[in-house]
Amino acid sequence: MEKKRGFILWLTGLSGAGKSTLSHGLESVLKERGISVEVLDGDIVRTNLSQGLSFSKEDRDTNVYRVGFVANLLSRNQVGVIVSLISPYRDVRNKLRETTTNFIEVYVNASLEVCEARDVKGLYLKARSGEIKGFTGIDDPYEEPMNPDIVCYTSVETIEESIAKVIGFLTEQNYLTDA
Repeated sequence: MEKKRGFILWLTGLSGAGKSTLSHGLESVLKERGISVEVLDGDIVRTNLSQGLSFSKEDRDTNVYRVGFVANLLSRNQVGVIVSLISPYRDVRNKLRETTTNFIEVYVNASLEVCEARDVKGLYLKARSGEIKGFTGIDDPYEEPMNPDIVCYTSVETIEESIAKVIGFLTEQNYLTDA
């Protein structure tokens, strides 16, 4: 049984970068190791916690702060939290790092071209045609992290390699014990 120490794995990156895939893979590995873990996925959070918010900068920031608040509550109660959220603005992510406990920024790095090629929902196509306005990476910015704790290059790493990288970091930082 692992020792219990909460943490927040904050997965940030463009739509289609692989955040949800990575978060669910990490969730499985952590649960197998006996870790209490919760996933806060952007799509689910938007439906349940932040319903009614638009995609303006102010509302996006509000969404990120709400998720950060919930993640911090869980983390300080020895839960591992995996947040899968585009969270496009660097200043808001940096503020979370300052105001939450055990915040670990994971940059899920895939190029815009790769993300567009993976776009199963057709969102990039709609954004490029003007059907969706304010879409991150097209007509709204994504500010890459300056000093993320972990970078997963999902266009060149397998999901297993990215998971191993994150688990290795958690072990090195004493959030987990060696398996």
